[in-house]
Amino acid sequence: MEVYEHIRALDPTGNRFASVLRDTIDQLLNGEATGRYDWKTLFKTEKTHAGTLVEINLQREFKFDDGADVAGGQHPMDYRIRGIDVDCKFSQDFGGWMIPPEAMGYICLLVWADDYRSRWSAGLFRVRGEWLNTGSNRDRKLTVKAEHRNKIVWLWRDAELPENVLLHLPDSIRKRILLEGSRKGQKRVIELFRQVQNRRIGRGAIRTAAQQLDYMARLREGEGRARTVLREEGIVIVGPYGRHQAIALQIGAEVPQRGEFVSFRVAEAKPHHGDNPRVELEGRHWVLAEPSDPEEIAPRLPKVTSEAED
Repeated sequence: MEVYEHIRALDPTGNRFASVLRDTIDQLLNGEATGRYDWKTLFKTEKTHAGTLVEINLQREFKFDDGADVAGGQHPMDYRIRGIDVDCKFSQDFGGWMIPPEAMGYICLLVWADDYRSRWSAGLFRVRGEWLNTGSNRDRKLTVKAEHRNKIVWLWRDAELPENVLLHLPDSIRKRILLEGSRKGQKRVIELFRQVQNRRIGRGAIRTAAQQLDYMARLREGEGRARTVLREEGIVIVGPYGRHQAIALQIGAEVPQRGEFVSFRVAEAKPHHGDNPRVELEGRHWVLAEPSDPEEIAPRLPKVTSEAED
């Protein structure tokens, strides 16, 4: 199938697709302005708008052409991929894709993401009437019969969605990070990286903690900022840059991916660390700190130039 092969060629691992879904959910939550991190707190109108945002953001990421008008020019398909018209349908409930009657005979890109399970799927489905449930809503939209979901050709099935860290933290830790009632975004960002170590943290969580337009500035080196404050406690923060990823990989920590950051405490390598993975920084060898290791000032990370920090 040409559409299948084209999308897989654009994104062999699915990482780009997953990032779009993560960013879209974060866009809806708008944590920077609202402090929200939970899908359940969205208004009904916001949830309804999710499908449109997924369609738009996927098109921006993959540069799909606009679809052609069908049914007398009244109902355009979302995309044209390799000359084939494709409609995009998103649902937060698996199997809940609402397919319009005018899509009959066309291919639908069916997308599902669940922030609570941190999973997502995307597949291609050629719409046929006998495979659909009869529509009972006003606009006569249809759903795929459960017994015919095996007709979906999965691009990715039950893949990992980048984690919404704040959503999945214990309530006590989350409250400690968000410092309810505090207006100090910088303090919340510092506490996020202090409390959540060796775990990939996306920009959405940083935005929600900071609740400031210049949220990425909270991470930079500088008086009172996260990297400088936490370095005094032996904690470094690596980002999605080649040199930082190499450090995380070499020392045996979680490796940040696109739009992610990881903090971890380090200790200068000593005999009791045995053959633990280590990395050389500032002329000394460092390992992931063990609970019994005392705090010591962490080394500075190599400088990187990236728009992600601007």
